Amino acid sequence: MMEDYKNKIFSFYERQRRMPSYAEIMTLLGFKSKNSVYKLINKLIDAGIMNKDESGKLIPNNLFQEVRLLGLVEAGMPSIADESTLDTMNLDNYLIKDRSATYLLEVKGDSMIEEGIKEGDLVVVERKENPKDGDIVIAEVDGGWTMKYFRKKGSVVFLQPANKNYKAIYPKQEMKISAVVKGVIRKY
Repeated sequence: MMEDYKNKIFSFYERQRRMPSYAEIMTLLGFKSKNSVYKLINKLIDAGIMNKDESGKLIPNNLFQEVRLLGLVEAGMPSIADESTLDTMNLDNYLIKDRSATYLLEVKGDSMIEEGIKEGDLVVVERKENPKDGDIVIAEVDGGWTMKYFRKKGSVVFLQPANKNYKAIYPKQEMKISAVVKGVIRKY
């Protein structure tokens, strides 16, 4: 029965691109009270199926589920392919370390094109205020937001684009690092 409830909630999530509210879950599952929804949600959280973010909103665990990992593919000269399942991989576990600190941003512009990050891509970012040199960061610089390489040379901190047509950004007043890019998602 719980599997059926989970499937209905996640079907809602896939259609609406958001988790349902308690009232919507009550209607969706035919429950008579929000208390029943509360109890179900706690069971789903205990089972590791969903969670709550820091503001108390429901978030799904394992958005991508597991997919088969078949092996390697040559990006150079063609080679004989051997399609045998090596393992399975859960993309959530691969891309997301701390779900409550992770979010997606859509890329606008071409300043990171030489890193292979194109306009329209989604970047998986994790809130982190202390990046290391070379990390790709989301930063607020003098009141504007950008994504660039974080660079530190001695006591000088600046942001470096991955496009030779752009110059490095040295903050005039203030720079705050909000997040570090953990992955890029591109849909073809």
